Amino acid sequence: MAAPDKRKAARRPPPEPVQKRALFGWVMFDWATQPFYSLVVTFLFAPYFVNGYMDDPARGSSLWAYATGIGELIAAATAPVFGAIADAGLPRKPWIAGFSMLLVAGCCGLYLAAPGRTDLMPLVLISFALATIGAELATVFNNAMMPSLVSNHRLGRLSGLGWATGYVGGLVSLALIAGLVVADPHSGKTLLGLQPIVPLDPATREGDRLVGPFSALWYVVFVLPLFLFTPDVPSKPLETRVVTAGLSQLVRSFKDLVSHHAEIALFLLARMLYADGLGAVFAFGGIYAATVFGWGASQLGLFGIILTIAGTLGAVLGGPLDDRRGSKWVIATTLVLFIAASIGVLSVDESHVLFIIPVEPRAEGSAAFSSVGEQIYLAFAILIGIASGPIQSSSRTMLARMCPPDKVTQFFGFFSFSGKITAFAAPLAIGAVTHATGSQRIGIAASLFFLIAGLLLLLKVKDSR
Repeated sequence: MAAPDKRKAARRPPPEPVQKRALFGWVMFDWATQPFYSLVVTFLFAPYFVNGYMDDPARGSSLWAYATGIGELIAAATAPVFGAIADAGLPRKPWIAGFSMLLVAGCCGLYLAAPGRTDLMPLVLISFALATIGAELATVFNNAMMPSLVSNHRLGRLSGLGWATGYVGGLVSLALIAGLVVADPHSGKTLLGLQPIVPLDPATREGDRLVGPFSALWYVVFVLPLFLFTPDVPSKPLETRVVTAGLSQLVRSFKDLVSHHAEIALFLLARMLYADGLGAVFAFGGIYAATVFGWGASQLGLFGIILTIAGTLGAVLGGPLDDRRGSKWVIATTLVLFIAASIGVLSVDESHVLFIIPVEPRAEGSAAFSSVGEQIYLAFAILIGIASGPIQSSSRTMLARMCPPDKVTQFFGFFSFSGKITAFAAPLAIGAVTHATGSQRIGIAASLFFLIAGLLLLLKVKDSR
């Protein structure tokens, strides 16, 4: 069943040569979007929403998870539909522009999350869900532009460069916000020990709330090179017949995916599982560290900077390895590393490392990462960061190599669908296990099931090379 995929991928005509600034514009999309994931989703705003804005952290965590799941579910359900319409002959940039508006508006709405104003909580969660939908769907169309920019054997390097650039963007934005803007609510100082560069009211946590508008402004500025320099497919007028043809093609593509592209379908199923596990580890890793070690904004900001550097290194190394050894080899190898490192992270608690080795607990008020437990936790987390970049980068490269040239956007819609349609499953499993056992660590361990199951399915996929 894999033979048709290989032949169609091999027959993809080489794209017309593009200028370097076109590739620069495409890569800058990752730079533009990464602060939303680094600042809002993972390291700063999400912990603030759970532990600072909401009175009950447990309720805040569950509400944040629901908003995340709903946003990702809507994005996953609509991505194949929009992709099918676009593949019927429409350019990608207008779609990216439209979904960018959702991302920007949603990020700006996060500023409403002032302490004590829990009456605005529904608007804050809706804003976050809209930003999630915008970011995910814009990414679908940006990914679909890859095969028109470089030849098949350079896809790995381009994808890896994009992920590495995105990580650097996340690093720079995180350093700026944590080092110059967001202050610790207790000390009033930023990560660099400075007063915030703009006058902010610590009582209303303006620094934390500005994370959303800052991410929106960052995106607007740095996504411009994509629109200015990167070529798009020729424009056609939006007609009813084009939409109808696109939706009809979507139905045919889904049937074709199952019946004639079994290897792609198996890969998407594998990715669905391991992407759920990755997302859960990222979403709850910082929360677990804050619970175990009592980390505040400064420690979490520094933690995020270190992990972003590790992710950048992994993405840079993964691109050439992808072109040399193949996407499947890179994904499988780094998944094993990710699983092992995740187990290592979960082996650390207040007074033990590797589950059974006793260590001195972190002293209150001590310097960041001064205790043995924090250092062991950080070491395993760095391995997670190194592994995460190649897993994600090579996943989109693998699909770009496997999919038929006339269905690129549709299949990347399925790619987004596979990565998000069950994104709620791992958080719900973590919540259920945590509630049943009373242990956050055991609950987070449920994510390992998704990672291992995804790895086992991936090993059954024939290498597209």
